[in-house]
Amino acid sequence: MAFGENRVTTHDFEGVGSGAVVRNRVLRNTYWLLAISMIPTVLGAWLGVSTGFSLMAGSPFMGLILFLAIAFGFFYAINRFRNSPVGVVLLLGFTFFMGLMLSRLLGQVLGHSNGASLIMTAFGGTAGIFAVMASIATVSKRDFSGLGKWLSVGVLVVLVAMIANMWLQLPALMLALSVLVIAIFSAFLLYDVQRVVNGGETNYVTATLAIYLSVYNIFANLLMLLGIFGGDD
Repeated sequence: MAFGENRVTTHDFEGVGSGAVVRNRVLRNTYWLLAISMIPTVLGAWLGVSTGFSLMAGSPFMGLILFLAIAFGFFYAINRFRNSPVGVVLLLGFTFFMGLMLSRLLGQVLGHSNGASLIMTAFGGTAGIFAVMASIATVSKRDFSGLGKWLSVGVLVVLVAMIANMWLQLPALMLALSVLVIAIFSAFLLYDVQRVVNGGETNYVTATLAIYLSVYNIFANLLMLLGIFGGDD
């Protein structure tokens, strides 16, 4: 009879269950490592503010080239060692470096009398965006995997525009790019978290790297906008 051809076995349920367990473990480890990565970020930012560190102090263009070289070097190494503890150490080293890179903006914002308040507002705004996007990615039945290539193109366009604005020095373009960066990386949060939830990303180190970059860019650009529009001298 046809019943035998379509029967569901205990093994099928075990397969589904084990897949869900793996996805939940990857998501849990990703969130833990993301939280831990904030520690070297804060330490790097504190050190950078204390020492006046700035990779862009001389030539902004050469500083950008050096930053990209270091960042992509970290990306390669983290991906190369993603399945070993070395990958975690490299990721934390990268977040320390990104904290150093954030220190110049933090120093400028702290120059305002309400600088500390602006930083906390940017942090709260970033946390709110993360919570909303992660919740949507977790509960939504909609497939956001098609966003990936469009968002990557968007990042390239923004990067080219930012490089061009080093010479153009257009404040309106800078503000527009900051808003665009926040929108793009908010969508990246949706995309990257859902990849973990759906089993498309099974390595918590690379998952953390992707989500960290989104959180970092959202925070940095929110802080810049708040510093411009909400800063008190």
